[in-house]
Amino acid sequence: MNAGPRLALPWRVLVVSVGAVLVWLLLGALLDRDYDRPTHVARAILTTLLVVPLVLAARRLLDRRPWTGLGLPSLRTGWRRLLLGMACWLIPAAVGFALCLGFGWVEIRLRTSAAHALGVAALLVVLVFLYEALPEELVFRGYLQRNLATRLPAWQAVLGQSVLFTLFGFLVGAATSLDRLLLFFVFALLLGGFRVATGDIWAGIGFHVAFQTVAQLFGDVGAVFDVTGSDVLGLVAMGAIPFAFGWTAVQRLHRNRLNWQAREPEPTG
Repeated sequence: MNAGPRLALPWRVLVVSVGAVLVWLLLGALLDRDYDRPTHVARAILTTLLVVPLVLAARRLLDRRPWTGLGLPSLRTGWRRLLLGMACWLIPAAVGFALCLGFGWVEIRLRTSAAHALGVAALLVVLVFLYEALPEELVFRGYLQRNLATRLPAWQAVLGQSVLFTLFGFLVGAATSLDRLLLFFVFALLLGGFRVATGDIWAGIGFHVAFQTVAQLFGDVGAVFDVTGSDVLGLVAMGAIPFAFGWTAVQRLHRNRLNWQAREPEPTG
């Protein structure tokens, strides 16, 4: 696609940010009911079906640039980074779970059969990918961070999309308390760093899938475990330990590429 006249950067950022908020609000209004699995499935499928065309249209009509600039190469190219992102959360989180259980800070009891719990976990992987990981990473670390990085150093682009992601969480009702707002902001900083370090959003998608799947599995969404000390489990095993060690691993593996001052030139064809 040839470069051509296009909307100014602040307007492009605004259009896509507002569009993302409207997608989540619309689906929330249409599927506003007590939680059940069919509703979760419907929301997940519809979110991806709406967000991917939104970003594609913005890239073509507003940016007038090719899809390749968004950092989402084919899965055949990105599957290693997808697995890397998942491992960066799962391995340190497993250590965190062991510490919490070993010190008696947390107690976990399985409500149902192991086979049923595994089935729920497998389903949640798919639903998290479609409802949160793919669309959110595509919008915020893909489209918005990419566009900001054409004008700003990498660290400022990461910071900018983190603010937008936190505002998004607040507006759609997912982050209305101080602790949730802080989680959204830190999570976005981390995933933005993944994008800078690896050059695409697959590692962030993998980390996002792992984190959200396990958080939902051990929460009310999964409804297969009774957890005593869930706040400690969330803070230590699901948050602090995997966030810190996951970033350390990505940073070391990609230290030769990581450049916080770099800008990303726009492809024109």
